[in-house]
Amino acid sequence: MIAVALEGLVVELGGRAVLGPLDLSIEERTWTLLVGPSGAGKTTLLRAVAGLVAPARGRVLLAGVVASSGRQLSIRPEERGVGFVFQGGGAGLWPHMNARRTLEFVLAARKVPRAARARRVTELLELVELTGLDARRPGELSGGEAQRLALARALAHDPRVLLLDEPLGPLDARLRQDLARRIHEVHARRGLTTLHVTHDPDEARGHADRIVRLEAGRVAADGAA
Repeated sequence: MIAVALEGLVVELGGRAVLGPLDLSIEERTWTLLVGPSGAGKTTLLRAVAGLVAPARGRVLLAGVVASSGRQLSIRPEERGVGFVFQGGGAGLWPHMNARRTLEFVLAARKVPRAARARRVTELLELVELTGLDARRPGELSGGEAQRLALARALAHDPRVLLLDEPLGPLDARLRQDLARRIHEVHARRGLTTLHVTHDPDEARGHADRIVRLEAGRVAADGAA
C-alpha cells in the first residue's frame, strides 16, 4: 500500500518554485532517505507532507486520502497522522517544559484520558531511553537527549508517517549511530513509514530501504539503499 503520494506537486516561495513539479510514491513501512544539495527542496517536501506548507499545485495523498490539493489543505496538520522531528538538537522543543510535561501536553492535546497519560509518558520515555530524565528541561539535556525527546514528542501523536529533518546532524559520530539505531528500532516496532532528510546517507544507509536524490526541487535519482 502507498503511504505517501505526491502528484504533480509544486511548492512556491516568493512566487518562485522551490519544489517540483514532482511525482513520488512511498510504500508503507519503508524507510526512505531524501538527499541532495542545500536548497534542493528536501525540507520543503517534508513540510508539504506534514501540511505545514500548502502546494501551489498538485496533490498530497496519505494512505490514498487527499490531504492537500493545490492551496487547499483538506486534512489539517494535526490530523494527518504524521510525526515530525525538526532539524537541530531538539529544535522545536518548548524550553519552559520538562520532558514529562512536554509529552503530557501532546497527549492532552490528543485527548488521551488523564488516567492513561502517566503510563503513556513512561512508555515513551523508556522507548527513547530517557527514563529518569523526565524532570529536565531541553536546556538541561545533552544534544542527543534533546533529540530523543523530540523523537518521543513526535511519537506521542501515534503517527503512521515519521518525518525526520536531519535529526542526527548536530551529534557526534557515536551519538549519531546510537540514535540511528534507536530510530530504526522504533520504525520497525511500530511499522512506521519514515522519510528521512540527511546530508550524509551513510549515517542511515544500513537502516534505509531507498534513497531519493533531489536537485533543484526535482527527483534526480531514485534507487535502493
